Amino acid sequence: MSLRIALDNQPEFYTNLDLIQGRVILGLNRPEQIGSIVVKLEGESATALQVPNAFESELGAKPGSVQRAPGSIASENHKILYKLQQVFPDDYYASSSNPYGAYPLPAGEHAFPFKFKLPINNACSDPMAMSQIGGVANAGGFGGGGLFGFGGVRVMDGSKQLYLRHVTKTLPPSLTGYPMEAEVRYYLKVTIQRPGLLKENWRYQIGLKFLPIEPPRPKKTPQEAFARRPFAFQLRSPQPEKKRSSFFGMRSDDSKSGPTPDPAADFDPAPSVEISARLPHPTVLTCNQPIPLRLIAKKIANNPEDVYLVSFQMDLIGHTDVRAQTLHNKKLNRWVVASNPNLCIPLTSSPTDEVGKELVIPDDVWKNMPLPNTVAPSFVTCNLARRYELEVKLGVAWGKPKKGVAPRQPQVIYLPLHFSQIDVYSGLTPPAELLKAARSSQPGRATFDNTPPRLPPRQPSVSGPSTSGPPPQQAHHAPPQQHSVPPQPPHDPLYPPQLAPGQTAPAYDDAPPSYDEAMADDVSVPVDGMRPRPAYSGVTNENAPSSMPPEKS
Repeated sequence: MSLRIALDNQPEFYTNLDLIQGRVILGLNRPEQIGSIVVKLEGESATALQVPNAFESELGAKPGSVQRAPGSIASENHKILYKLQQVFPDDYYASSSNPYGAYPLPAGEHAFPFKFKLPINNACSDPMAMSQIGGVANAGGFGGGGLFGFGGVRVMDGSKQLYLRHVTKTLPPSLTGYPMEAEVRYYLKVTIQRPGLLKENWRYQIGLKFLPIEPPRPKKTPQEAFARRPFAFQLRSPQPEKKRSSFFGMRSDDSKSGPTPDPAADFDPAPSVEISARLPHPTVLTCNQPIPLRLIAKKIANNPEDVYLVSFQMDLIGHTDVRAQTLHNKKLNRWVVASNPNLCIPLTSSPTDEVGKELVIPDDVWKNMPLPNTVAPSFVTCNLARRYELEVKLGVAWGKPKKGVAPRQPQVIYLPLHFSQIDVYSGLTPPAELLKAARSSQPGRATFDNTPPRLPPRQPSVSGPSTSGPPPQQAHHAPPQQHSVPPQPPHDPLYPPQLAPGQTAPAYDDAPPSYDEAMADDVSVPVDGMRPRPAYSGVTNENAPSSMPPEKS
């Protein structure tokens, strides 16, 4: 027996709205009785954190949470994607009656085609879909009972997802690199159910690499986000003059020389330049593309001497928030985008520049340096989130740097410039239909806090007088509401809403910004058209075994 999955036109990675189609190829050495063949498309966002000791507060649980034994593992596994398709028996085989729920397949090679369409949002946030998925054998009508009632295909138990906190967001990218702590994986599974008491089911699995499409980009504006830092060098100490000696080695008479002038009397102030790093606002970077950075130097002290940029380094800092039940942890990654320690770029155009003149520093150092292909786009999912910061380190010297070891090197100052709010997009442009539908909806937010569900606002009573409402003359002139409150889902009455002083109704938490899933079902335009997709290495090997600790049954 041989079993494999052959994908048709497999790209470097898949994205939303892609069609994953291929064939399940089964080779049989002899005739077999097959109950069913089911193909599953799954995606998991798994996290696991170890409970620290009481004296360690880095991963400590929040107050009021359930206490766990130190050293135990708290884990969460969110089924962000779950689709299944039965490819056998087809209509021909299903038309024949079989008392044991199995269908004969002759020896030879058999191919069973399948096709899935990748959705946009994660599936675990849909309570209706999760509650309809069973977790026992022979659930969902896949496979018969087999001989003596044994057999069937085991599907996911969706009821476990109902006990976890979820957010509705675009599917996250494939992500590894945090062994035994966090990972996001996508894969295809095929299960061949063989009825019988002593027969086991055949299974096969392959991994997939996934990168989501971009959210709606903000409109371009002439505004810029900047990080500015002025600096000034320290005044150099005056060099002592060497005293002359006569031909015979005798010192000259110092009394004949006039009074020594003050060396600092005619000195100019030390050079002072202000450097600002600027990025387009809103600040959005794109995977596999250079950073649109601008450096501008401004002279703020009247000194004719030259100041040079001698070193440059630009780092992208990634912050990954990991959550497992009541435990939180933050992981830090750093990518060096561009670095050059041997520069000699003047920061003034001429020694006669007036104070306040600006100079745009040439961008030859970083303009051709794209982001590494290991950088994943910013994302938020139920138990994982990734955000970015940008740090620029500049080395500025008073005077031209000298090659080799010189007796007197110029004075050097190192300046850090920091951007704390950076969004990284995948660079995969979505269809125009989705962009239009997304812009017409009201965005919301998604967080990792432990805020309980909120109740809908209470309707005012009409049977008796109200003491909390405004007087009739004030209510008559009340201004109309500008924004209508969208319909709210039912909430658990065990969690009363927390109202601020003077607030009569709790604020409604909108759904996070995402694309409309109903609109996505009707879109048939291929994402990106015929444009080649950039490289993405968020996972070292999508077919490698999972690095997460095994779950307890």
